[in-house]
Amino acid sequence: MDEPVEKEPRGARRKRETRARLLEAALRLSAERGMEGVAINEITEAADVGFGSFYNHFESKEAIYLALVEAVFEDFAQGLDRLTLGLSDPAEVLAVSIRHTLRRAQREPLWGRFLVREGLSARAASQGLGQYLLRDLHKGIAAGRFKAEDPPMSFMAVGGTVLAVLSAQLHPGSLDASLTGRLDLPVAPRDEVPERAAAMVMRMLGLSTAEAADLVRRPLPEAEATDPGWSGRAVRD
Repeated sequence: MDEPVEKEPRGARRKRETRARLLEAALRLSAERGMEGVAINEITEAADVGFGSFYNHFESKEAIYLALVEAVFEDFAQGLDRLTLGLSDPAEVLAVSIRHTLRRAQREPLWGRFLVREGLSARAASQGLGQYLLRDLHKGIAAGRFKAEDPPMSFMAVGGTVLAVLSAQLHPGSLDASLTGRLDLPVAPRDEVPERAAAMVMRMLGLSTAEAADLVRRPLPEAEATDPGWSGRAVRD
């Protein structure tokens, strides 16, 4: 006979739900304006939480920002690690990570906007996705898969490329009417953008055009492992 599942105390459940609402509100507001432009009272109002209750969960705005970076970036980065666990080629690991990141941003624009806003900050670059990207680049260089005479610049080039493509995805048509029109370039179907971006990064890191194309055509691993778990549900628009 199965043992009865212990019910979560009401107080603990309310505390967890309040914390999740605060994080969700901080995510939405910082995705729009950046955390520097958001006040604590705006977070509590958006979360429908009393101002004083904020300090039951976070010591400061910096504290909720760090928790948010961990929840959004660190959780996703760890999910990518689980997703690519069976892959031995550092180039494929990075290509899969780029494709999944861009596809998730397509599915979850709010998450994508937060990544664009915070992805280039010094704090975000040294945590979560930033530190995982740097690690994967070093692995690829050590294995001889990537050619990078200046690893820090390669790190910035790869990160900047992904964020630029991600930003373009969030503003459909922004390139169609300008760059692609002036250069007489065909507009890439939205579903192909993650693969084209990953292939470009692979070529930038020294892989041949043929090998890069082969890598990004491979089936992606299942994506369930990258779903966010901090609030019990994905935060979507």
